[in-house]
Amino acid sequence: MDILCFSHLRWDFVYQRPQHLMSRFADTTRVFYIEEPVYHAYADTLRITMREKVYVITPHLLHSSDPENVINARQLPLLQELLLQHTVVDYLCWFYTPMALPLTTLLQPALVVYDCMDELSAFKFAPPALKQLEQQLMRRADIVFTGGYSLYEAKKARHLNIHPFPSSIDKLHFKKARTADTEPADQASIPHPRLGFYGVLDERFDKELVNAIAIARPEWQLVIIGPVVKIDTDSLPRQKNIHYLGAKPYSELPAYLSGWDVAMIVFALNESTRFISPTKTPEYLAAGKPVISTAIQDVINPYEKLGLVDIAHTPEEFVILAAARLSAKDQHSRLLKTDAFLADTSWDITVSDMQLHIKKAMYKKIPFIQQPVKDVYA
Repeated sequence: MDILCFSHLRWDFVYQRPQHLMSRFADTTRVFYIEEPVYHAYADTLRITMREKVYVITPHLLHSSDPENVINARQLPLLQELLLQHTVVDYLCWFYTPMALPLTTLLQPALVVYDCMDELSAFKFAPPALKQLEQQLMRRADIVFTGGYSLYEAKKARHLNIHPFPSSIDKLHFKKARTADTEPADQASIPHPRLGFYGVLDERFDKELVNAIAIARPEWQLVIIGPVVKIDTDSLPRQKNIHYLGAKPYSELPAYLSGWDVAMIVFALNESTRFISPTKTPEYLAAGKPVISTAIQDVINPYEKLGLVDIAHTPEEFVILAAARLSAKDQHSRLLKTDAFLADTSWDITVSDMQLHIKKAMYKKIPFIQQPVKDVYA
């Protein structure tokens, strides 16, 4: 069974949950990852590129002032043509964004999966129709997955077949940071100690906290990696010991992590971070770094409760915890505890568990089948 995945995140932007999951599903089935459209001066068409066995589909639409419902309607024949050209007959629809729901009005998927990785309606510039479309998607979905436990608690009463799948980890990739012997050129000249963060710099990034840390300890160097999105670049703190290195490929992140003394999760506490489960938490841990975070609920539970991450509630507390980690001597015992926790955590395990839920949903939807359902991923 093929997968038609509709996402608000571009495949080549920041490598995160959709890429981890879809690239693994693509090992055993065809995955068509359908992005939001881009606009140009030519006739409507689909651009298809291959990324890790995944068909990445980008609608290229003639720029116009058409309302959203017309723009959606213009994409319908393009999607139908895609299915015909690739003989997509038996498939499921997988949603990361409810905004894509109108694109599927003419489709007849065997199953509908909503992987709710974030509370998108709380993000800056969220479309007004998002909440209403999510209600419709919840009614249509056969299975709902959530990107963390707090999001599961918020959504669990809205669906009968909903399951939490918090951020997981590609351990082998990030463990490279423990043995890396060379540093990227743009980081190599930055003095130690280094406190690092990578991620999208948007309304979730706690600018005031980063500025306060930099001022409190000018001898510490703060390395910030990631693209700036939805906020003014000029609004970022500009102390001499804050180093913005820009966006980096996923493949290079372990090399940067290897040169950090402490890894930071510097998310502001606001509506957009209320339900997030930062993928960087297990990645930092797999890299062998001490981690200090603001009080994000899905970091507190389970990571702080298990003694794997320190939680700071104020800038002053963040500085105190960082100073303690920089002088700590118990690195070996910390790594043993980290590795024990991560032993049963991986994106491969997540995909395997999701496959089981999908197969169960297929059995319930087609109860008269006596023989085992054809492997969803064969």
